[in-house]
Amino acid sequence: MRGPPPARPFFRAPRSLLLTDPAVRRRRQALYLFFFLPGIAMSSWVTRTPDVRDQLKVSTAEMGLILFGLSVGSMIGILCSGRFVERLGTRPVIVLGTSLIISATIVIGAGSAASSAPLVTAGLFLFGAGMGSGEVAVNVDGADVERITGAPVLPTLHGCFSLGTVVGGLAGMTATAAGIPVHWHLAVITLAATGMLIHASRALPTGVGLSTRLGTSGSAKQSGPQVWKDRKLLLIGAIVLAMALAEGAANDWLPLLMVDGHGLDAAAGSLVYVGFAAAMTLGRFCGTFFLVRFGRATVLRASALSGALGLVLVIFSDNVAVAATSVLFWGLGASLGFPVALSAAGDSGPDQTARVSLVAIIGYVAFLVGPPALGFLGEHYGLRTAMVAVLVFVASAVLIAPAADTRDRATATLDV
Repeated sequence: MRGPPPARPFFRAPRSLLLTDPAVRRRRQALYLFFFLPGIAMSSWVTRTPDVRDQLKVSTAEMGLILFGLSVGSMIGILCSGRFVERLGTRPVIVLGTSLIISATIVIGAGSAASSAPLVTAGLFLFGAGMGSGEVAVNVDGADVERITGAPVLPTLHGCFSLGTVVGGLAGMTATAAGIPVHWHLAVITLAATGMLIHASRALPTGVGLSTRLGTSGSAKQSGPQVWKDRKLLLIGAIVLAMALAEGAANDWLPLLMVDGHGLDAAAGSLVYVGFAAAMTLGRFCGTFFLVRFGRATVLRASALSGALGLVLVIFSDNVAVAATSVLFWGLGASLGFPVALSAAGDSGPDQTARVSLVAIIGYVAFLVGPPALGFLGEHYGLRTAMVAVLVFVASAVLIAPAADTRDRATATLDV
């Protein structure tokens, strides 16, 4: 008769040889860069949103429409990505997505220089398409590294994204304080990102994520509905939806929230965003320690509580110092939701690519609906009041966090 499940139910495969294998090590380092690069690009744009808004001479609601380009691009990219990965593998999709992000940075800079809202919207569309398509592929690749090494990898990989947002945020804050035009700032980011892409793309293996079902049309048709009907997987997707909204709301609106809602200047608003990004980074790099000791469900519940606390203080506190400091709780809370839930999705059953893709798609609904909806709410009620919607979603994640506990399924798979 079996006793209780082991203390480390998710990652039980032997690790010593696999983690020191040069090819695996180079692959992990490449994935670190492919997460780090979008983080720099994203925060470079986010920290300059007050300057871009002033350059374009648009209202908060109109800024929400401009951000809608990012959301639409993200959804198109992520809806296509799973199918591309199944047919081409992760490597070409990651390279394509990263190339789109780099191209988008150029277009956004050009749109700012020309004071052209349509051009900035087009750039954000390209950025979203690159993020959406690349995100599924790079997470599938990261989940595959978890599988072959038996070690939790996705939280650290997402930590590299957050580290990129810190580095990019500090650079953006410095550029804002120094009065450097947005287009010159983004031109430097483009050059750095291009070098990272060329270096990292060489270390990724081919064939990862390719579907084994392409030759059997009947089984291919049968698998999709089975994934969509998996109730536990859909609950994991709901966790991603809530926590991705918490992260995306900060990425899109936090500098403007601090400027318009709490009276800070643009440089100080950027500094608050850097604090949020730093908290995200800390949470993701330290997440593995807590995951192996307490499990996914407990970590996600604690994360949602921390995020909710931060949001409550940002929304309802009139003390600027309290509001600015509380973004640390917001960032810590949002840090582990997306990577931990994706890892749980990969462990929830067969067909890892389809499961990770589905949960990522559900999460990206937050990026599609969130920015424009918060923009319109902010125009009518103020950005602080608009964040109440985010608070409701994050609070709901506390209740459904147990769905991320896939111990029974993962253990059964490993015991076969």
